[in-house]
This record gives sequence, C-alpha cells and structure tokens, in this order.
Amino acid sequence: MQDFKNIGKRAGKVALFLAILFVIFELMAERMEIALIKNDNLVQSRNKSLFRIQREPQDSIDVIVLGDSLSYASISPMELWEEHGITGYVCGQSGQKIQETYHMLETAFETQSPKLVILETNTLFRGRTGLEGIKETIEAWGNYYIPIFRGHDIWKSFLIDKKYPEESYKGFSFRCDVQPYKKGNYMLETEQKEEMPDIVVKYMESIQKLCYKKGAELLLVGTPSPVNCNYRRHNSISAYAESNSLDYLDMNLRLDEIGIDWETDSLDKGDHLNLSGAEKVTKYLGDYLEEHYELPDHRGEEEYKNWEKEAQEYEQKAELHLEQMAAK
Repeated sequence: MQDFKNIGKRAGKVALFLAILFVIFELMAERMEIALIKNDNLVQSRNKSLFRIQREPQDSIDVIVLGDSLSYASISPMELWEEHGITGYVCGQSGQKIQETYHMLETAFETQSPKLVILETNTLFRGRTGLEGIKETIEAWGNYYIPIFRGHDIWKSFLIDKKYPEESYKGFSFRCDVQPYKKGNYMLETEQKEEMPDIVVKYMESIQKLCYKKGAELLLVGTPSPVNCNYRRHNSISAYAESNSLDYLDMNLRLDEIGIDWETDSLDKGDHLNLSGAEKVTKYLGDYLEEHYELPDHRGEEEYKNWEKEAQEYEQKAELHLEQMAAK
C-alpha cells in the first residue's frame, strides 16, 4: 500500500514538473513569436511570410496569394496596388506543400479578412504518400500550432549573430536575372491528365471549407512556367475546378495575351519568371480581377498612406532594375 502511495506522489511530482515546463515553454514561444513578427531578419527566408503577414494592419489585406516559389516570383502586390488599388499579400514559400498552404492560410485569417484567396496551382502536384506524407503533415501541423518551430533557427541569430535580411514588397522580391527558355511550345494539347495526389485533394477540401467559413472566394491560378506546367496538369486542374465550382485561370494558355517573351522574361530557363515577366503577369491578373471580382480600390484612403509610400519606392527600384536587365 505504501508503495502505491510513493508511486502516486512521484507521479504527482512528475505531472507538476511537466505542467510547469509546459507553461514556461508556452511563455517562451509567445515571446519569441512577438519578437519574430517585429524582426523577421531572425527568420530564414522560407518562413518569413508566416510572420510578415501578421505584421500587416488588421483586416487591411483584400487578396491573399498562396503557393510555392512560382507565386512569389510571378505576382507583385505593389503592381496590383499601383494599377488597381488592390491590397494583396503573397504568402508563398519555396516548395510549399499543400499542408503548409492550409496552415499559412489559417495564419493569414488570424489577422486578415481577405475577400479573395489566390492559389498558384503548382502546389497541387506536390504531395507524398505513406510515411513521408504523414511526416510532412505532422511537420506542417507543428509549424503552425507550436510557434517555436517556425523560428527553430533563431538561436543562431543570438549565439553566432546569424541574420537573414531580405528585401520584400508584400511578399514579392526583385528577381532580375535573365536566362531565356528556348525549348518551344510546352502546352501541347492532350486529353490525358496528371492526377493530383490524394493528400492534395484532402487538403484542398479543407482549404475550400476554410475560405467558405471566412467569406473569401478561392481562385486557382497557373502562372507561366514551362518547367512546371503542361496540358496534362491543366486538364486535371480544370476538371477539379469545374467539379468544385471554382474559377481557374491558366496563364500558360494566354502567353500571347499577357505578352510573355521567353527571351527576356525568364529568370532561370523557364522555371520562374523574372521581374519583367512578373510585371506582365501581374498586369494581366489585375485586369482579370477587376473584371471578375468586386475588390475595393484603396488609393487615396488615409489609412493606406503607407502603401502609397512603399509603392513609390518600389516603382523607382523596379524601373532601375528593368533598365539594367534590358542592357544585359
């Protein structure tokens, strides 16, 4: 009987210790989260959007863009602002997996009430099965629900003065190299489909439900990329969009309308667009959004003065970069 009492006491002490440890952990995580939102130079490039979107004024963003590197290489929120007064933010990540897409959207919805969510569709074909898929899902869950995971390298910033500075304009950064794509037409018409992984289909259902719950429309957008896009993927996304009553804009079939020139608009031989290509894509996208969606024009509004200031800075730098690119 005495043994049971001793075991009970030890168990109680262990439980108390774990409870105290949990409280300390939560307080540390909360403080670190605040620190990283204020100073994202402490955060590696891939996770910056998780913190930067939380730094935007409450309910000031009308369009959230999600996806992998094609999203932040192709869509410039400052261009949307200058042409249409649309407030957008690109919450993209290199190699963003669909689980991360969902949790990134959850993060954005914590402080924003966007009217439109744009999903760059290359993410829809990135998804593993089996144990690797389970591992990716757990990692994405932990990254969202346990804030300390998002800044897991922050110790480097304090111990070895490691910083990750990066110029960004609402999630878009200047990419000014020019490496032409020279392999010709990549959108060869076919009736074949490249099916989306099961994990993608599952999370897309969750993304749609979340958008519906928050009152946001969902638009699927394929940005020009010969390396990543083809007609089989187009067919799959088109069928999915139709069956789920979603809008789908595949710019890979509208290259002439957009004015894409693969000699000047390719960053890296057809994988991503450079600044020149991104400006053309964003202009086309802005006109499309104005025609199909009711998004407010915030230009001239007092609370958006910072957008005006940032747009002026962006325009000056963009013009300089474009001149330098043309001279190459």
